[in-house]
Amino acid sequence: MKNISSILLLLLLAGAAVVNAQQRIDTKSSGYVTSAKVFVDLLAKKDFKSAVGYYDATMKTALPEDKLGEAWASLIKQAGALKRQTGTRTEESGGYTVVFVTCEFEKTSLDIKVVFNQAKQIAGLFFVPANTSGEYSSPGYVKKGTFSERGVTVGPGEWALPGTLTVPKRPGSYPVVVLVQGSGPNDRDETIGPNKPFRDLAWGLASQGIAVLRYEKRTKHYASKIQQAKGQFTVKEETIDDVLAAVALMRETEGIDSKKIFVLGHSLGGMLIPRIGSRDNGIAGFIVLAGWGAAKPFEDAFIDQMTYIYSLEEKISDEEKKNFEEIKQVVTKIKNLKPSDASSPVNLLGAPASYWLDLKGYNPPEDAKKLQQPVLILQGERDYQVTMVDFQKWKDALASKRNVTFKSYPNLNHLFIEGNGKSTPSEYAQQGHVSADVIHDVAVWIKK
Repeated sequence: MKNISSILLLLLLAGAAVVNAQQRIDTKSSGYVTSAKVFVDLLAKKDFKSAVGYYDATMKTALPEDKLGEAWASLIKQAGALKRQTGTRTEESGGYTVVFVTCEFEKTSLDIKVVFNQAKQIAGLFFVPANTSGEYSSPGYVKKGTFSERGVTVGPGEWALPGTLTVPKRPGSYPVVVLVQGSGPNDRDETIGPNKPFRDLAWGLASQGIAVLRYEKRTKHYASKIQQAKGQFTVKEETIDDVLAAVALMRETEGIDSKKIFVLGHSLGGMLIPRIGSRDNGIAGFIVLAGWGAAKPFEDAFIDQMTYIYSLEEKISDEEKKNFEEIKQVVTKIKNLKPSDASSPVNLLGAPASYWLDLKGYNPPEDAKKLQQPVLILQGERDYQVTMVDFQKWKDALASKRNVTFKSYPNLNHLFIEGNGKSTPSEYAQQGHVSADVIHDVAVWIKK
């Protein structure tokens, strides 16, 4: 849940930190890949003193040597020892060069994502499940010949975002669904390891005659720019402003029925549906997938998720216990924040004080009572991040509203992918697809 992420993949594996290597790293022209591989070698050698020596000015205090060592130790605890690097790939994102170094650990494969800024410094480090299965393989419910895709730009000016509009091929005017990601720096497919749930949704719904818009999240496309920005940062800047821009774009897009624009939010995106709806009453309806239901304060989700993950282990190490206690201390600081702290530069669990203060007292199910549009609320019963307790909060708050529909799925996890038994973080590293039942239920509901 670091870097404003509510998904604790392999405990610290989805967390983000900004690091640099003191060892001379070649970042000229095509040297990014070599630089990233050398940097990973530094981590493998536990040469953390060298690894923290080249922080940029903004992040000098973000991850000191001891914290980097603890993060790497927690990673090794979950994934096992690093055996070897198996490959690399690169991409450009918002003026940054991103190198993914795929690594084989004893228990799993991970991508170590190294981000280089324009000053040729390492500006970001992420540990995420590796896409070891190669190219995306579409699920059986997708009918590829029935739709087409084209690039679009969501929003104007300095925060413009690249997106993809998926549209049925038959001539006509179609309803459209705008997809809103969960927390963290997600891409337009909401990629997690080999899984791309938003591409599943886009292609699955388009196969059913419904257009879909998905786009890069601001915290991914402009990650370093946001980290360096001064002043307040809340879910408005993280998510809501861009959703509203996406809806406005769809109203002006040929082939889209401007009266049938729906918004689908997953996880954090679902939690923010009431706020999105309060800003635009022209949206036709809303779909909430695993939306946090204010069963307790948002920051407590950290504790709940870590408690669950530790419960899966036979024994918790002293280092893990220490890390858990530190997280609890930070959560206590969040609870004690006052309005006067809003401009504080202090970073708490990857987000500034303004972010946490903005969410204090926010109760999505209660706020959803004000929505006049129809709402569809779906939940995976195996989800340990947003649980059936949250789902029940939505049901309790909205039970009297006749235009709200609820459904839960016994075998689905947080990504709405099917599985068996207790859901675990490592499950996200296994390839799967959004359930065909979810695609069907969303499509039928929209067509009503």
